[in-house]
Amino acid sequence: MTASAAPVAAFRNAAALRALVGAEPLHSEWLTVDQTKVDRFAEATGDHQWIHVDPERARRESPFGGPVAHGFLTLSLIPALLGKTLALEQRMGVNYGLNRVRFTSPVLVGSQLRGKFAVESVGDIDNAGVQVEWTVTLEKQGSDRPVCVAEFITRHYF
Repeated sequence: MTASAAPVAAFRNAAALRALVGAEPLHSEWLTVDQTKVDRFAEATGDHQWIHVDPERARRESPFGGPVAHGFLTLSLIPALLGKTLALEQRMGVNYGLNRVRFTSPVLVGSQLRGKFAVESVGDIDNAGVQVEWTVTLEKQGSDRPVCVAEFITRHYF
């Protein structure tokens, strides 16, 4: 994914989001998960497990054949990938939470991932906002199996 990549779609109001319920999912561009990202995530979280940050040992000893990204690093890519996929012309948006997360396949360092975002529901909330429930599937290039599937909830105020 390039820094200059434009979002696939732009939305100005709740009605535009509601129109996505049941529509084809939106796809982000591909993003490479490199060792620098993994090392920075380890520094930020204090999770320095060798399967993530010691490439030589991971190649020798891990069942994955090399270093893998932290599951929570993979999960943390969802908001950024969503932001690169659609633009919301809103006063404010927040991540509200997750209902379910599964890490279904390891992310080897060097893998390319993209997000697939399907809107399951859009409901009204206080202060003229809407709550959106997304089914997010993080796909790895070259693999039929996703690396992460999550029910992601966001709130938007237009």
